[in-house]
Amino acid sequence: MRTRHLLIPVEGVPADLLRGSFYEMRGSSAHKATDILAPRNTPVRAVEDGTIAKLFFSRFGGNTIYQTDPTGQYVYYYAHLEKYQPTLKEGDRVKRGQTIGFVGTSGNAPPNTPHLHFSISVLTKQKKWWQARALDPYEVFKSDKAKSQ
Repeated sequence: MRTRHLLIPVEGVPADLLRGSFYEMRGSSAHKATDILAPRNTPVRAVEDGTIAKLFFSRFGGNTIYQTDPTGQYVYYYAHLEKYQPTLKEGDRVKRGQTIGFVGTSGNAPPNTPHLHFSISVLTKQKKWWQARALDPYEVFKSDKAKSQ
């Protein structure tokens, strides 16, 4: 996964400001994501080229985006968004670096801690993103090859 050189999804956040929280417990389960803190309405960008698979509002994740990679092997999950980029819709093809949403506190995020909850998962043959195997995004981004700009 590191060889894919994913873009850090929150504009202006360098890799050295990220911290691992993949294994931290959230209630009775592991977090399985990285939280990237930033001011509310900071642009959230597509980590690589791909397709918007789902725009969804959930009780926990709030305004969320599921993006698949060009090969259909991976799914990227962006949650707690303040809002989506206004013209974004399911099925859209996006380019690496394209603004797809904005940092917020929707869902169960603390109201005074705007951040992006970001996860990476490997899809199964059934292509059900809610049943995919999670990978630690921090391990991907901490590589010195990850680019924040």
